[in-house]
Formats: sequence, C-alpha cells, structure tokens
Amino acid sequence: MARILIVDDSPTETYKLREILEKHGHEVLEAANGADGVAMARSELPELVLMDVVMPGLNGFQATRQLTKGADTAHIPIVIVTTKDQETDRVWGKRQGARDYLTKPVDEDLLLQTVDRLLADS
Repeated sequence: MARILIVDDSPTETYKLREILEKHGHEVLEAANGADGVAMARSELPELVLMDVVMPGLNGFQATRQLTKGADTAHIPIVIVTTKDQETDRVWGKRQGARDYLTKPVDEDLLLQTVDRLLADS
C-alpha cells in the first residue's frame, strides 16, 4: 500500500490514525510538529500527508503551504485533519494547498475513502 506521514502533536490522535491506516496495509511515518513534518516529508517523500493544524511552532496551515510550494513536495497530497470545524478554516486549508479537510474525531470509513481517492488521483 502507501507510505503516509501523520503530522500531529497529539500522541493519542496519532495512535488512532496509525491504527486505522496500518490495519489497512499502509506504512505510517510520524512527526510531532509542523517543522518536523516538513523536514520528514522532504526527506522521506511519503505518498500522502495527514496534517493537524493546531501544533506548537509551525502550524499545520503553514506547514501545508511550505510543502505545496516546494518543488520536491508539491505533488504530495495533504489532508488537513483537525478539530477546527469552521467553514473559514476549511477554505483557508484549501487555499494553503490541502486537497481535503477532515474534522476530528475522524470517521474511519471517511478517512479511508479520502486516502484511497487521493492516492488513486496522484
């Protein structure tokens, strides 16, 4: 299956996402903040990134913008996965280059459908 990078400062949320993805055959990489997520995406070139928004230092919107503007990472689809559920947040996430936006707690079926669709498109 695919190598997927989870960028989230919550060990609990990362664990939940990892469990779902690994159960369906995906390899999971982890970063606990935006800066580490950008660095890992550049070095590992995952096939998809799941990006939290509220993190210390570089937030998920900023990290998404860096990755979607980078020549070596612009092709990697990014899904914002966050508790921020306002329409303005969704619009802003898409403007930063995210391909989709999911709200926590994430429905397992919706997560897998989103991942499968974006992997098929890339």
